[in-house]
Order: sequence, then C-alpha cells, then structure tokens
Amino acid sequence: MVVKERKRIAMLSPVAWRTPPRAYGAWETVVSNLTEGLFSRGWDVTLFATADSLTSAKLSSTVAKGYEEDASVDPCVVSCLHVSEVFEHAEEFDLIHNHFDYLPLTYSRLVSTPVLTTIHGFSSPQILPVYDKYRGSYFVSISNSDRAKGLDYLATIYNGINLSEFTFSDDPGDALVAYGRIHPDKGFHLAIEVAKKTGRRLIMAGYVQDRFYFEKEIAPHIDGNNVEYLGVVTNHERDELLQQAYAVLHLNTIPERFGLVMVEAMAAGVPVVAMDLGSCREVIANRRTGFLVNDVDDAVKAIKKIPEISRRACRQRAERLFSSEVMVKNYEKVYRRIFQLEQRKKREGV
Repeated sequence: MVVKERKRIAMLSPVAWRTPPRAYGAWETVVSNLTEGLFSRGWDVTLFATADSLTSAKLSSTVAKGYEEDASVDPCVVSCLHVSEVFEHAEEFDLIHNHFDYLPLTYSRLVSTPVLTTIHGFSSPQILPVYDKYRGSYFVSISNSDRAKGLDYLATIYNGINLSEFTFSDDPGDALVAYGRIHPDKGFHLAIEVAKKTGRRLIMAGYVQDRFYFEKEIAPHIDGNNVEYLGVVTNHERDELLQQAYAVLHLNTIPERFGLVMVEAMAAGVPVVAMDLGSCREVIANRRTGFLVNDVDDAVKAIKKIPEISRRACRQRAERLFSSEVMVKNYEKVYRRIFQLEQRKKREGV
C-alpha cells in the first residue's frame, strides 16, 4: 500500500474503443495504464468505460461496446449517457479525472467534486470556447507544445506506456516502419516517399481513419514486397513489427500532440525519424534517440545516419521519461495538489 489515505477517483475514459483497446486506441491505452498503476499503488479507482473493458479497479459502464466497434449505436447518444453517469455519482468521489475531452467540462460546475481534465489534444479551434468558459477548472497537458493560451495548467505529464509490452533488441531489423492512425496528419504518404528514395522496404500498420486518403495516396503503392500494409495490429503483433524495424518513420504533417508511436519505438530500441513539429522534439532526443527533420530529403539523409544511434539509449529514454510508473507518480503529485487547493478553498469559504 503506497497511498496513506484511500482517495476515491472516478476515471472517465473515452468510449470509442474498449479500455484498454484491443489494438488501436491511444487515449484508452493511457487511461488503462494510469488506472492500473493507481490501483496497484492503493488508490480507490472506478473506471468509467465500456462494459467489455478490462481493469483491476472497479468498472462502471452504460455502454456495452465502443461505438467504433458497434455500428448500431449513435456515438453522440452513448457519449452523453456515459458522461452523465459519472456526474450523477459525483458525490461518491474525491476527484473526477476526465479523459473525455471538452464535453464533461460542461457538467463540472453542477457538482462540488473537483474535475481534472487531461487534454489529449485540441481536435479543432471550434472546441476552444468550451475550454475558455471553464478555464477555472484543473488541466494537465500531455506536452509543453500542445497548450492553449489562457489556460492555467497544473502540469505537463507525458503519456506512459507499459514497458513490459515491448521487447528491447540491440539488433536492428532491415525495414522502415510506419504505424498508427492512417490519416494525412500522420504522413504515411511521406513515409512511402522516403522508403522509395532510400531503397528500403516499408511496413505500415494501423487503423484507417481517412479512407479516401488511404485509397488515393497509400493503397496504389502497396505491393506486398517493397511496400506492405498489415492492417490493424494487436500489441503482440506491434512488438513483432518493431523487431523488424531499422527505424520508425513518424512524418507528421501537423504539430504532434504527443506521439505514443515514438515512445513505443524507443522502448523497443528503435530510432525514430520524425518531423520537427509540435511535441516531437520533447519526445525524441535529436541525434541521440532519433532525428528531427523538416522534409522528405532530410528524412532520407537521417536514414543514412541511423547507425549513429544507440538502441540502448532509445530504451533508456523511454524508461526514464515515458513509463507508466513515471506517469502515475506524476499524476499522484497533481492529485495531491488539487486536494490541497480544494482544502484551501473550503477554509477561505470560496
């Protein structure tokens, strides 16, 4: 038992996918890692997620399956039912930890329980008025680069991964690897260009979020030999994929919010070549665990320098900054800070 006083935490996960996800689902992955870590350290955690979710903590559900896995449900309806369930039981908790973006903020002033929102990214400028209205709430960012002006953040806490899911290897594979959410933002078309210019095989994997982009920019290049697409991969399949990697390409076309792919690659000892946009320079140690680049030609040059990177240094950076354990301890500090602030408000009659 690590926690002296068992504070009651309501962990509000998204309901697009199961928590943890079977394959794709970055936010759900982080919520699962945090929930399990807090539970193991003695916190009284209730995970609000889909009914098929897996957790050692308590589970509360109003949604049978994630709406991305069940086409028969309306995402807006299940989201409303899910969020309202948490706030209807707010008095049972000492803190509501929101990982569901902006919607729960609109409930936050209706309850006395403090609400902490981890902002996993601003999907559009159109959602900023909600954050602006509820700027007095508690916020955590997932990178220093992904912060909105005017919001008072308690901390930046990097997303943490379960390092046991990644097999470290000091022996590089021979393929370039690109995986994640297949969307123009993630630059898979640029990865194809780099692979062709370097003469290296490219293996891609991930959830196709933009079907038009995939069919127009990606599919015509897939030949099963020089360019291969595996589809959505499980955690075990992802680990096997990283064992084949000479380097991971993360050629994002917009500022990256965090980038779990980069952390996962480093955990397996794989150097990362990423565009110098957003959080990439926070996650990657340039020229030590990978290379930050500005265009395809830069990326081609970086591939030639991959032997300069220590794969052991990649793993060590993941262990030092991006493990679940580090993330959990950092959130514990924020929780305790919130409890202190709430006690001060009570004493001052705020």
